Parts: sequence; C-alpha cells; structure tokens
Amino acid sequence: MERRVLVVDDEASIVNAIAYAFRREGYTVETAGDGEEALAKAAAFQPHVIVLDVMMPKLNGYDVCRRLENRKGVGIILLTVKNDIVDKVLGLELGADDFMTKPFDLRELTARVKALMRRVENASADRSAEVIELAWVRIGVKQRTIHANGEAIELTPKEFDLAALMLGHPERVYTREELLELVWGMEYAGGTRTVDIHIQRLRKKLGDTGQQLFQTVYGIGYKASGGQA
Repeated sequence: MERRVLVVDDEASIVNAIAYAFRREGYTVETAGDGEEALAKAAAFQPHVIVLDVMMPKLNGYDVCRRLENRKGVGIILLTVKNDIVDKVLGLELGADDFMTKPFDLRELTARVKALMRRVENASADRSAEVIELAWVRIGVKQRTIHANGEAIELTPKEFDLAALMLGHPERVYTREELLELVWGMEYAGGTRTVDIHIQRLRKKLGDTGQQLFQTVYGIGYKASGGQA
C-alpha cells in the first residue's frame, strides 16, 4: 500500500530533512512552504498523514486545519515552537491528532508518524460489514459513517474511532488512560486532556443526542449510555 505524507513548513531545511527521512522509510512525500500551498497539495495529493507547521505565512497551521476538505482518513501532526496547553487544545479542537514542539527529534517524529499511519490504515481497512445502533445513532463501521437522528455527521478519524469504540460497548466505563491506549495506541503528547476534548467535540457535533450518549462517570472517566435505538 502506498503511504503518502505531506510535509508543510516555511523553513526549507526542516521540510527537506523530514521529507528525506520519510522517503528513506519508503513513504511517498510531497512538500509545501505555506498554508495556501498546503491546501492545494492536500486536495491533489490526498495524503494519509500531514506534518503541519503552525506558524507559517499566508495561512497558519490552524487555518489549514479549518479549511481542509474531506478530513476523513487523514491524520495531522502539528509542529509548533510553543509548548502551551492553550495552543494544543486549539489544535485538538480543530482536528489535529498529535503535537510536537520544536526543536524535535526527527526519530521521534518518524515514530509518531508511523504510529499515526498505522491507525489511519487500520481505520481504512476493509473490515466485515458491521452496524452499531444506539439511541438514535447509527454507525457504519466498514463505511466509517455515522448518522444521528437520520442526519450524517462529519467526524475526524479520531472522533470516529472514539465514538465507535464507546458506542460498540454501551454502559462500559472507560478511564481516560484506557481510552488513550485503545484509541490513540501510544503515549499521547496531549495527555488525558485529549480524551476530554474529543468527548466534548462528539457531544457538540451530535447535539442533544451526544449529550445523552457520552456520559461522564465522575472520578473514573466516561461511558456510552445504552438508551434505546
């Protein structure tokens, strides 16, 4: 399977180093030097993973996240010179999957992209048909679709994985650490706050249904309420 990575940074030395590292690993790589070029390359190249600098001319990394079309099946790792939780939260709310703070170890970035690529591939794999129905929500696991009250809901890959896991096991209580391990599959830079942010986003996107479905179990974590399908 071809594995496509788009590297976006306005510093040519960083772009070239990252691109060289991933080409050595067998990835197909495209590069961009600003936010506008990144959007054009993403539409044409359809990468599986985007390594995206935050501070760039024309459009910054957050703007690129906002304007990306067809996020389904695309993982995003943001590169930032800041190590501020506010910046991380903003990136997560816009659909980023991971963060790395500059300066970073290229080997660690490679490992994180590989892990994210595996999750994207697993999520996109052709699995046997399966449907999850719970409290007015219908999930097509193979098609990676979700409908609430008959309306299609757009989710990022990580939001979908989290929803499918929890709705597939109604009333099971998960700790934040368990959800990190099961959905993200590695020690995540954002910590357990990442889980809280994604739960909040699911609740918001599914409206009143989301508020009923994804319940907080105080002092422990979260569960999906059984309800009636």
